[in-house]
Amino acid sequence: MRIVTWNVNSIKARLPVVMPWLKREMPDVLLMQELKTVDENFPALEFKELGYHVATHGQKTYNGVAILSRAAMTDIHRGLPGDPEDDQARYIEATISGLRIASIYLPNGNPAPGEKFDYKLKWMKRLLTHTKKLLAKEAPFVLGGDFNVCPTDEDVYDPKGFADDALCRPESRAAFRTLLNLGLTDALRTYSPKGHIYTYWDYQGGAWSKDHGLRIDHFLLSPQAADRMTGAGVDRKPRAVEKASDHTPVWCDLTL
Repeated sequence: MRIVTWNVNSIKARLPVVMPWLKREMPDVLLMQELKTVDENFPALEFKELGYHVATHGQKTYNGVAILSRAAMTDIHRGLPGDPEDDQARYIEATISGLRIASIYLPNGNPAPGEKFDYKLKWMKRLLTHTKKLLAKEAPFVLGGDFNVCPTDEDVYDPKGFADDALCRPESRAAFRTLLNLGLTDALRTYSPKGHIYTYWDYQGGAWSKDHGLRIDHFLLSPQAADRMTGAGVDRKPRAVEKASDHTPVWCDLTL
């Protein structure tokens, strides 16, 4: 099974980029973030015509997450548990071929410190609590998506310049490490343990051409899922096309 995560930065704007890539690559599962549209306006028909089942958790103008799967999905849950008043569409989870898979769009948190950063840390604490419950079931699961965290200085092109950014602040990194320390595996770092790996390049300042990137898109695997992992990497090609998202697809392969 190949699972791909991709922050598309508006599915309506990026559909001419996503569709050719999807027809060519045909992953088993595609997790998308930052849809920026409500469920009824999501272009589900186009994906269904390619043979994908579609589950979305959308929101007007902001946020929004989706799971596309070539196999049927069951037990679909929308929204991260822990705060019934949180109406931001940032989490969706489903079971596919015996594997629990979540698409995550973690809050950015800037400017930090501030209310947005406080929300980010509270959201990460809720994710930690939910992950513990998933682990207690001792079933394989994958958390994939845009975590808006650069785990280490190797994951950012300018560590000093980003030291006070919400993506790199010690509190964000500590919360990410706490999540990993539950026993999860960082898929990309399993196969590329050293050096720079980027998944995002800003539109400003020629970041793409200069390779001034960040690694903020991740796959975190439970022990049972990590045992099945056979590869992981970054597909940089879609970032180079016209009208690209500022993120590029990240993939992870598992045996069923």
